[in-house]
Amino acid sequence: MRLLLVEDDNHVAAALSAVLRRHGFDVTHARSGEEALQALVPEGPGFGVVLLDLGLPDQDGYEVCGKIRKRTATPVIMVTARSDVRSRIHGLNLGADDYVVKPYDTGELLARIHAVSRRTVPRTRRPRGTANCCSGPCTSNCPPGASPWRAPSSS
Repeated sequence: MRLLLVEDDNHVAAALSAVLRRHGFDVTHARSGEEALQALVPEGPGFGVVLLDLGLPDQDGYEVCGKIRKRTATPVIMVTARSDVRSRIHGLNLGADDYVVKPYDTGELLARIHAVSRRTVPRTRRPRGTANCCSGPCTSNCPPGASPWRAPSSS
């Protein structure tokens, strides 16, 4: 799975990237909010998950999360030192799919990455307007038990 790691600390990013690669992830590292947003271009290959630090040099991670949500339904996991309840609630209300506080156990982070990716419909297999049962335009002729795929709402 392709994963976008948005982290301004190169030492943290290098250590985490090494762990993620050992577990089979293809990691792209963005050092700022702007780099992250440029990596999330619609015509690009796409990412399975975004790991988003909130303390970025050019914009607040909350702002970046809001911009990501306007562009894509890719799951976002906020990974940050901000541990207070208000920060966690704010991040989740902005559209983050999960919130992990530093320092964290890498095993737990890996489990959370897998959990959010299991809950996400792969867009490469089911583009907008196609059904779960086929790869073409959605019709009412889906087999029993299949239902048309719909893009997640942005609310």
